[in-house]
Order: sequence, then structure tokens, then C-alpha cells
Amino acid sequence: MSGPLRTSIFVVTVAALLALPILPALAAPPMISPLPSPRPDGVRAAEPASVEAPTAPRSGVLIEVIAAAAIEAAIEAAEGDVPSVAPSATLSVTPSAGPGNSTLTVEVLPAIEDAPTEETAGSRSPETPSDLAILVSRRPSVRGDVPPGFATRAAELRAAELRTNAEAADAAVAPARTRDREFNAWINGFQARARAAGITQSTLERAFAGIQLNNRVLERDRNQAEFSRALWDYLDSAVSATRIRNGRDAQAEWRTTLGRIEEQFQVEAEVVVAVWGLESAYGATRGSVDIVEAMASLAYDGRRRDFFEEQLIAALQILQSGDTAPRNMVGSWAGAMGHTQFMPTSYLEFAQDFSGDGRRDIWGDNPVDALASTAHYLAEHGWTYGQPWGLEVQLPDGFDYRLAGEQERIGAAFWNAQGVRLINGDPIPEHGPASILLPAGAEGVALVVYNNFRVIERYNPADAYVIAIGHLSDRINGGPAFRSDWPRGDRALSFGEREELQRLLLASGHYSEPIDGIIGPITIAAVRSYQDAIGVTPDGYASLSLLERLRRG
Repeated sequence: MSGPLRTSIFVVTVAALLALPILPALAAPPMISPLPSPRPDGVRAAEPASVEAPTAPRSGVLIEVIAAAAIEAAIEAAEGDVPSVAPSATLSVTPSAGPGNSTLTVEVLPAIEDAPTEETAGSRSPETPSDLAILVSRRPSVRGDVPPGFATRAAELRAAELRTNAEAADAAVAPARTRDREFNAWINGFQARARAAGITQSTLERAFAGIQLNNRVLERDRNQAEFSRALWDYLDSAVSATRIRNGRDAQAEWRTTLGRIEEQFQVEAEVVVAVWGLESAYGATRGSVDIVEAMASLAYDGRRRDFFEEQLIAALQILQSGDTAPRNMVGSWAGAMGHTQFMPTSYLEFAQDFSGDGRRDIWGDNPVDALASTAHYLAEHGWTYGQPWGLEVQLPDGFDYRLAGEQERIGAAFWNAQGVRLINGDPIPEHGPASILLPAGAEGVALVVYNNFRVIERYNPADAYVIAIGHLSDRINGGPAFRSDWPRGDRALSFGEREELQRLLLASGHYSEPIDGIIGPITIAAVRSYQDAIGVTPDGYASLSLLERLRRG
């Protein structure tokens, strides 16, 4: 799951503003204690209906997007949809002065920074402007001062109007047939299978109204560019100063709700916020591709037909349940949706209605349901409250590097006996079975990782992603940066070079699996075996220098 899109700006007329009742200001929410300290006993959750009022308006910002949404933020500012895999891009957003008035200047830069969104208790604006909204810019901008409670009341009115208008529009639109004859035939066949799975004809007609074969989605699926980034370059972007600052702001803004989520699901707030920050830059880049159209196009294409047809059925089940309207169900071209980028099948299993409005809304501007859904996902996959994901360590001289790797899961007493210590010199704390991880070999940062590391892997299995989530959550919570350095003179191997590495390891008798270009545990073990054979430190690091040594024979 990745993961991993518009911040709506509402301008209300004076008459509408005066018509709204003045609601009492919300009480100041309690603070959240840092990880891994236990929360005090007897803390009662707030009522489900409570929401935070938005903080003071924010001025010009930078938006940083990495991995699953990065290139899309730059491309889609002009073209209207967002894929799920892309490198970094910077969008400089400069609003003008005055409430409700803004100009948007977008500049794409090689180095990127992200920005907080204006979290409000609203939802995605309807396709036709309502009495409470106007057409809006595609990025966050300054919001004027409003009376206490205004955002809550406006959101309630807007959500009700959105549901009414969307349902009426869907009911009024006849199911227009696609212009592609073969795609149309596939839709007919698929709809029979969908009806057999319990999808009603009414749901099918609403969902497929106006759907066309999305060739751009197909091109992206067939021609996904390879992004080979060194771990430290990725972390520079994923855990940048701006992303940390925005994460702290987001956690402060939503601290009451996050406290309730933490109490119910026993997942630390800063971890949930880190996932939010990495998957959608705190809601700034949620995706704008029609999910039904994208999943139908990809299922029809056939390259991964079974997978995408399963996602399409799940999307239809979501629509049939009434959680959102067909054209409001948007996300990345590959199907990931909302603030924390859930695939439709994951949504069906883990999505939560934490706001208590009767819908599990992960698409709208209010992130509450998405944040609770993420906490629920992690909890259901075995999250241990109070356990670190990992800690930076220093290894002693003479350390047996063959003990490193996720395959060795041993208690802290063993590692302490080996002379392994935390980076500050303290003994390794006991939090259950732990592994020593060397993501950049003996010359980079060394980590002791616990079971929560493997839980984050269920969200995205890449070590770089897991380390980014864990380290970002630590930094949001006030923790320090890594003290050890990375081998910044190295570069990441390309896909072709990784395949070559495996072929050479196979030829030298250290590897026996298929050539797939994936540096996983089996390839790392093969690298370590080769390093041991030639008398170098067996840290399992697949570096360019190692590949060059293999080439020489």
C-alpha cells in the first residue's frame, strides 16, 4: 500500500456568514506525551463529534512530495491527475493578501520542500460550486479570519449539500458509453461479474457513467520510470526540515483527535502523522485520478488484470456502501486514495468512520477518518504500543557482520553481550526480539530494529520507506537526527546493474535464485557470502565497488 489532493478554499458571502449561528469556541486540547512513554490511566476520549478548529492562516509555503506522489505534483498542476511513483518536485505557492483572495505561483525546482495543508472539518468540494464554495486554486492559500466555530458549522452544511448534490447528479446522468468498442465490450463482461459479486445495477450505472478508457493511466503503468536513489538522498527529502516542521504543526493542530486515535488504537500519534506526511505531504497531494476509470482501464489492459479487477470490485463496494460518490472517489493512477493512500481493498478492511458522520471519508479535506484508518491498519498488523521501530546503534570493533540482517531476531541481552550499544553509549533496551540492520553497509548508519519495523513494512516493504517513516516520526516527536554519516560518495545501482550483480553472483556460486534485480534478503546473503570468500567485511552491502570487483572475476 502506498502509498501514498486538493486543499479546498471556501469563501462565504457576508449574508451566509451572518446566517450562521455563533458556536462556542473549542476548549484547548490536552497535550500528547512522547513515544515511548505510556499514557496516563483514566484518560477519557472526547466525544466523537468533536473536531479541531483550524489554526491561524498560513502564508506562502513550499510543498515537498516524494516517492509515490512526487513527479505528479509538478506534472498534474497543468494536466489534472497524479500517479503514485515519482521523484521529488518543489512547488512554491505564494498567496496574495486579503481573505479569500490568492494568486498561485508554481515553480518546479530540483530540490523540494513540502507544506502543511489547511486542515478543516470539510470535505472535497463538489464538481458544481455550492452556496458555500467557489472554484478554488489547486494548492493551499491564505484563509481569512473567521468567528469561532465557523469552520465546523460551514463544514457540516457543506458536507450535507455535497451528499445531496452528488447523489442528485449521479442519478440524473445516464450511463454514457465509452467511445472504445473493445473497452465497452470488456465493461459489459465485467459488469456481469460485478453483479455476481453483489454489485447492483444502479451502482454500476452511476459508477460507469461517462467512463472512458484512460490511455494516460495505461502509459504510466507500462512505462514506469526507474528511480534509483541512494537511501540517504531519499531520507534527505523524506525527513527534510520542512517536512519535520510541517509534521509538528499538523500534530499540534490535530492533537485532540490524534490523542483520541492513539488511545483507541494504541498507535503513537507521531507515527500516524509521519505516514500522513510521507504519503500525501499532510494532505496536499491526495491524487485526482478517477479511481473507477483508472481501475477499469488497468483491468481491461490485462497486464495485472486480476489485481486491478479486484480493486475495481472493491471500489464499487465502497460506492455502494455510500461512503462517497463516484466522481469524488479520486486518487493516484494506480488506485491509492486519500490522505494516507489506501488501496480500495485495504479501505474495505481497515477504513474507519472516526468523525461519526456515518461515512468513512478519506478523500475530503478533513483527515480524521484517514488518520484513524491508518492507526487501525497498523494496529491490526501487530503494532506494539511503546516499542520503538528502531534505534541508532554503534557496533564494536570486531563485530561479526554475519549476525546483521532481519533474519536474526534476538533479545537485547545478546546484542549487549556482543558489545553493541546505543549511539549515546547506553545499553540496548529490551523491547522483544531485535535485529541489527545495516542499510548502507559497515560505513553507514547502524540500527537495532524491533517488531514495529516489520509492521511498517506491511504498509510499504521497502527498507528506505520504513526507515523514513520511523525516523520522521522520531523527529516530529523531538528526537535527534542520525549521528552517524552515510557513504555519500556511493551511488545507488541501477536496475540493470542489480541484475548484473545477481548474474555474477550466480556465476561465482553464491546465488541460486531467479535474476530479478531486487536486492532483498537472499541477494544480501549472497553478497555477504561473496564478501566472506574474498576476505572483505561481510556486511551484505551491494555497492558499485563490489560490482566492479565481481566484474574483474
